[in-house]
Amino acid sequence: MSETADDDDDDGSGHDERRDVVVVGGGPAGCSAGVFTARYGLDTLVFDRGNAALQRCAFVENYPGFPGGVDVPTLLDLFRDHAAAAGCDRIEDTVESVERPADDESGFVVETQDGRRVRASYVLAAAWYDGSYLRPVVGDDAFEVHDHHGETHERFDHEYADVDGRTPADGLYVASPGGERSAQVVIAAGNGAHVARSLLEDHKRERGFPEGVAPHYDWKRPESEFSGEWGDRDRWREWFEAEAGDDHGLDDDRFAELREAYIDRAFDTKLTDEEIARQTEAGYHRLLDHVDDEYIESYLDDRRE
Repeated sequence: MSETADDDDDDGSGHDERRDVVVVGGGPAGCSAGVFTARYGLDTLVFDRGNAALQRCAFVENYPGFPGGVDVPTLLDLFRDHAAAAGCDRIEDTVESVERPADDESGFVVETQDGRRVRASYVLAAAWYDGSYLRPVVGDDAFEVHDHHGETHERFDHEYADVDGRTPADGLYVASPGGERSAQVVIAAGNGAHVARSLLEDHKRERGFPEGVAPHYDWKRPESEFSGEWGDRDRWREWFEAEAGDDHGLDDDRFAELREAYIDRAFDTKLTDEEIARQTEAGYHRLLDHVDDEYIESYLDDRRE
């Protein structure tokens, strides 16, 4: 469930649909970013026009976890299925512009080729092909003239965003185009996740979390990690208070509320052995959904011989 989205989604009455996060681009960077923001609980919409740069590749042989390599259509399907499983909505549409709302509300208005208008608290750019749709927000200074094989053309400045994907435009993050960080699928996917973590850290700070406890980690822990002192909420309270420091500027009630929310989320990462086994089986089944039956049957036949 969304932490911040309103309930006035587009119902035909002219109201803009509202989302916490709009990700522009449904390739490796965009899907990876969406997995992180959606799993955290932010209402995430991915716009994907369906022409990720990865489709120019004949076959992927260097993505960890696929020692025999993986064909591009299957890898893209896995990315998109993972985003969906995490809670992302995905729409095949091209974003034409991102701009600030005319009514001076915070966030952005995202407009698409098919006439959709979406208000978003955050926009995460992850489309390798172009950055011109960002011009209403970033201005001309975010673009540079580039020489490519003797021809000059304008492109989005890869250095407009910092190494963590943050930009001078509050609420706007850029994972792609990202220069060399977009050049290999595994790096693009990792960069999408990294930029999403920057977004989530900033989101937590906006909610009041002190800097020491604002960084976000998506990490499941075995039940054994919560044995001994770390199974005691008071131990977590001590840790939180030490990491938050004394200069957080929060009143006691708000500090306690954020501390307990942090601890609740930490305990939600705990998995019993039975839950690990159940999720392992479900994960295998989800993976096998992407493998043609003929390959599964051929594999089983070879094992029987």
